[in-house]
Amino acid sequence: MSAVEDKITSLGLTLPAVVPPLAAYQPAVQSGVYVYTSGQLPMVDGKLTVTGKVGAEVTPEEAKELARICALNALAAVKSVAGDLDRIKRVVKVVGFVASATDFTGQPAVINGASELLGEVLGEKGVHARSAVGVAVLPLDAPVEVEIQVELV
Repeated sequence: MSAVEDKITSLGLTLPAVVPPLAAYQPAVQSGVYVYTSGQLPMVDGKLTVTGKVGAEVTPEEAKELARICALNALAAVKSVAGDLDRIKRVVKVVGFVASATDFTGQPAVINGASELLGEVLGEKGVHARSAVGVAVLPLDAPVEVEIQVELV
């Protein structure tokens, strides 16, 4: 097991299996020293445990936890092409989408769930640029979707 996976385990988490694609795409692709993940939903054991809009059916706190799950799924996608999470030199960019009620403006706090998880797991290598975007709806009525770009050594 890699040092990164040991850290994930020490946090009481488990690196999941890669979430299979829901359409015509790959969970992650490598180009040169970069890995780009597709948008990762908060799937657990192949299912969404929560659906709906943040600020309506889903609380911001629940959504922040879902963003953590998305980040774990993104790390699983990175591992599927990089082979070893210890190859991550740094997380370059995180993009988070939040299915938002019309008056909800707390998207950055929701996506902090993903950013904070990457920092906990990767330390300084997890510091990244980021966008947090509110959208009307996400696939399968997911509240949150996260994609990451990492640089490998």
